[in-house]
Amino acid sequence: MNEQQRARRPGGRSARVGAQVHQAVTDLVNERGYGTFTVGEVAARAGVADSSVYRRWGSLEALLTDVALTRLNAQSPMPDTGSLAGDLRTYAATVAREITGPDGLAVVRLAVALSSNGPQGLRARDDLLAERTRQLQAMLDRARARGEEPPDAFGVLDHIMAPMYIRVLFGMELTPEYVDGLVDRLL
Repeated sequence: MNEQQRARRPGGRSARVGAQVHQAVTDLVNERGYGTFTVGEVAARAGVADSSVYRRWGSLEALLTDVALTRLNAQSPMPDTGSLAGDLRTYAATVAREITGPDGLAVVRLAVALSSNGPQGLRARDDLLAERTRQLQAMLDRARARGEEPPDAFGVLDHIMAPMYIRVLFGMELTPEYVDGLVDRLL
């Protein structure tokens, strides 16, 4: 195995370091909030050298953007239950579980903070919205192919996702009944 193949091997040291650094960022955002720590503190928390963080991400902003995009894009795979109502309920319940989980609020706060933090933050926001819209559109296209009449992707974002994120940001409860009610109102 040559050096290039070794560097790309999934699950190796590089993947472990990435996961440790991502978790360190998430923990620090949970504990202190956005903008209150340095690359050095992230590296120390992750048990890696500052140079490893700079070599891989280049800057704290790039690292924070990567954490937010990776965590939010990795969440909530698009379900395929056979009906739009089932897909939306399953998707909304999964998102609700994730954003109310141990790291959920930190990741949401990080994404919000980044989106108002200059051109790189705006790119991160745009990338996240584009990916989320692409995922939702695939689910909605499946529904249309089954003969259903789905809303557009921004309807799902506006009527299901946004209210859940707002409730989480303001410390309000997300009950299964509330989440199902959002889907019912949209449909």
